[in-house]
Amino acid sequence: MSGSPVQQRPDGEHDVKGLAFRDEGEAEQEAPPPPATTARRITWQKLTFLPAVLVAILLATWLWFQQADLDPISENALSNGQVSKALWQHVKLTVISTFFVLIIAIPLGILLTRRMFRPAAPVAMTIANMGQATPAIGLLALLVIWLGTGTKAALIGIIIYAVLPVLSNTIAGLKANDPTLLEAARGIGMSPLGVLRRVELPLAVPLILAGVRTALVLNVGTATLATFGGGGGLGVLITTGITNQRMPVLMLGSILTVALALLVDWLASLAELVLRPRGLEVRR
Repeated sequence: MSGSPVQQRPDGEHDVKGLAFRDEGEAEQEAPPPPATTARRITWQKLTFLPAVLVAILLATWLWFQQADLDPISENALSNGQVSKALWQHVKLTVISTFFVLIIAIPLGILLTRRMFRPAAPVAMTIANMGQATPAIGLLALLVIWLGTGTKAALIGIIIYAVLPVLSNTIAGLKANDPTLLEAARGIGMSPLGVLRRVELPLAVPLILAGVRTALVLNVGTATLATFGGGGGLGVLITTGITNQRMPVLMLGSILTVALALLVDWLASLAELVLRPRGLEVRR
């Protein structure tokens, strides 16, 4: 009796009760997983490109001022350390306002994602939206009427204007967490504070840092208006150049403001890469 030809099975495959099986060891050897490598967090291009551009811009500006023919009004506006004083005031306004934005917006965002306070989240977001929707110069004018001229009114105005990005990103980042991960953390006995500190916040860090980066750049720009409330900053050079129609003074104030904003954004992008949890790094 002639039978059908016996089919040759590949190595590692055999029959068990008429069903084909493969040995796990053989399968793993035949198809090894591709090696996973972690993407580099900070490249040398990231570290050097923007600083090199800023140095070139500032050097070109300095060389231009060295050969520029300045009239007495321009010289008076730029002499006696006025430029360094205005730049230092601007940096202080940005750093102090950002510090208060962080200690207000991040804890408030965490609080508004807790079950007890969730009903208050729409009200808080509406108030924060009103703060940013109000024209910055109008908000500063109201604060000057209320508090008088000085750094205090300028700082409060900058803080109110920059709270929204950090607050909204904190709430969005915490709400975007996978509920199954949170349930798993609670299932292994973590306390609510432990879940927040070890699971929720690390997962929300990328969005929170993006909001902080936006707030920093906003603060640099809004701080130029502090001069209208007596808060100083690079806005002094800009307004002096406009009111006296002195283009060199206006250009210097504008270039320094733009350079400071780009520098702050670059530093924030580096911090975003460094502070991002390594477990969230994209592997390729």
